[in-house]
Amino acid sequence: MNLIAFAVNGIHAMHLHAADLVRLVLIGLGATLVMDLWLWTLGRLGVRTLDFAMLGRWLGYARRGRYAHAAIAKAEPMRGERALGWVIHYAVGLALAATLIVLKGRGWLHAPTVGAALAFGLATVVLPLLVVQPALGAGFASARTATPLRNVFKSFVTHGVFGAGLYLSAAALAWVWPGSAFS
Repeated sequence: MNLIAFAVNGIHAMHLHAADLVRLVLIGLGATLVMDLWLWTLGRLGVRTLDFAMLGRWLGYARRGRYAHAAIAKAEPMRGERALGWVIHYAVGLALAATLIVLKGRGWLHAPTVGAALAFGLATVVLPLLVVQPALGAGFASARTATPLRNVFKSFVTHGVFGAGLYLSAAALAWVWPGSAFS
């Protein structure tokens, strides 16, 4: 995955201290968890969201060279697809948090700004709209679904929630674990 390679290479080039790496991981996990709580809430309200088993199924087929599907839900299920989907979901959350730090610098880990986190979170919506949805068979920006505008709106809000999760996780860590970015 190019995103993960970019994030890892960028973080490596920054020569982060071990404590900063721990912060980064906690921020990525926290932001992804905030997003998952949002998705869980939507599900409780009867709003359909991505079943991460479908993401795992897609990745399973991608490892075999098949990257696009007419409808991933109709593809033959793969052993372990749900677990694989959740692992890749959290790996992408970590990679996105790392990408934010590569773009904003290590000082953001200790003095996060809500604007940068929200803008970055919203920018990450390109991943589902232009990569995941087409690969799963929904078309670019959910164009092949019954309610494309509603689905695009849900994606924007969900990724905005991810951005809020980046900020909330970083701000909470800065409050409970103060320290200079350059110590």
